[in-house]
Amino acid sequence: MNHIPDFKQLKRNLKRDTSALPVIKVALLGDTATQFLATALRGVAIERGYNLDLFEAEYNQVERQILDPTSELYAFQADYVVVFQSAHKLCEKYSELPVEKQSALADERLQFVEQICNSVKGRIIYFNYAEIDDSVFGSFANKVESSFTYQIRKLNYELMNLARRNPNLFICDIAALQNIFGRNWLFDSSVYVSTEMVLSIDAVPYVASRTMDIICAAQGQFKKCLILDLDNTLWGGVIGDDGLENIQLGHGLGIGKAFSEFQLWIKKLKNRGIILAVCSKNNEETAKEPFLKHPDMVLHLDDISVFMANWETKVDNIRAIQQILNIGFDSMVFLDDNPFERNIVRENIPQICVPELPEDPGEYLEYLYALNLFETVSYSAADAERTKQYQVEAQRVSLQKSFANEADFLKSLNMISEVAPFNKFNTPRVAQLSQRSNQFNLRTIRYTEADIERLSKDENYATFSFTLSDKFGDNGLICVVILEKRIPKNLLGFENLTGLGLFIDTWFMSCRVLKRGMENFTLNTIVDYARTNGFKQIIGEYIPTAKNGMVENHYRDLGFSQAGENLYVLNVGEYQQKECFIALK
Repeated sequence: MNHIPDFKQLKRNLKRDTSALPVIKVALLGDTATQFLATALRGVAIERGYNLDLFEAEYNQVERQILDPTSELYAFQADYVVVFQSAHKLCEKYSELPVEKQSALADERLQFVEQICNSVKGRIIYFNYAEIDDSVFGSFANKVESSFTYQIRKLNYELMNLARRNPNLFICDIAALQNIFGRNWLFDSSVYVSTEMVLSIDAVPYVASRTMDIICAAQGQFKKCLILDLDNTLWGGVIGDDGLENIQLGHGLGIGKAFSEFQLWIKKLKNRGIILAVCSKNNEETAKEPFLKHPDMVLHLDDISVFMANWETKVDNIRAIQQILNIGFDSMVFLDDNPFERNIVRENIPQICVPELPEDPGEYLEYLYALNLFETVSYSAADAERTKQYQVEAQRVSLQKSFANEADFLKSLNMISEVAPFNKFNTPRVAQLSQRSNQFNLRTIRYTEADIERLSKDENYATFSFTLSDKFGDNGLICVVILEKRIPKNLLGFENLTGLGLFIDTWFMSCRVLKRGMENFTLNTIVDYARTNGFKQIIGEYIPTAKNGMVENHYRDLGFSQAGENLYVLNVGEYQQKECFIALK
């Protein structure tokens, strides 16, 4: 596998100019030597477009850094705290325990991890445990609670449960890497004896990459859409030449099994909320035939949000898909068996991820498993509805073309919005949208579920969630606003700002509902709140990022006056309700 740069390349990355990259503060704690992992983390971060301000604790100082409130860790105030307590050191500790205490090993370690969660502010990334088979009991270890095998498997299982209960705890799954590559790849005994490093030099880039996958997802950088070629990608053969009966697909012997299992994986992604699209050089009717008629097709047309099958270039069709979905190219993955097509797409749309699929379709899945392309830091039941929502959006795009003006089109949609404060029902979706929203996000402040719960109970803030439905269907929760009931002290020095103002701490919105008047509806709602509660001014701030340029003029376009660099003020008494065609539920 050569999709992740080796350690030498990651080390060379540190010589690149990173002054223009956004900075993320990361603390790294380990019970073994972490120098190479620290280097790899910084190198991978540069590959992903970030500059890590990294605090690396001294060797084997995890407990001291966590338990001492005056430690360097707390002074550093990291955005992310990465903790690597190795299976090797855990095995040493286990071996030194009296036999009667060995059954408590997992519980004691879990108590410490819970203490980390209670003590550390910010997000915690904790490595789970790559298994060590000490062969003391052999397979019988699975029936002996005090065996190390039993304890480490219990520990990994309970870590998952602990992460479910703690929104700020994320598990970096290096046990999965060992499952893919093997223990002899992950751990090099000769290196460990001479350096106290438990990770081999080959494994370090992969572990660093998995860690940065979580950080990037939390920063809003993750994949949302999988675009699929058809012939020799979803099935064996060419449907236009071979015909429906002769394409290779199905669970019998032969290569057809590989394509069916590949489709099963794609179906799981769709069920998780990944948007599926088709991009094929084909007649549309011919391309759709297997989806409609082949008995062994796992994927069906209702799994596909956008279906593009024609004789245009794949570059043009991918651009058309992007316009319909209204998401960034950098959140898309394109799978095609043809190296020529892959290279053309890479050259013309460099932001898109185009994996170098193996020649043998039987190797597709193992290759893609190792890439870990679809990391996320949130999941909710609403994700399962995403395919339908984007299918409906394609219908809206088609309908709009039949209207002479935008106002008539918007009226025809019969739009309704429900406005509600944060509550236990919408908190997961609010947090998820906070992580996902990049383009329409005025300040790009990321909030976890724990943050949202805290804000919902803070009397200094007013919270708003907006849903939107129309005659085509329900878009679900699509907009979030958080108002601070005072102007932050650092802004009071600007001209024309008084103390009787509302500060828009957060305003983000799903790009699926752009150009439907939701911006006007949201501002009308904010102003109504301000008037009812005696606030004279509304202050908005725009913090530029690499992705939110589309809202650079947002406040100006809504009638705010500029009060400072990227700072805007609206006088509530002078505001006239803005036209929109959305009814309040």
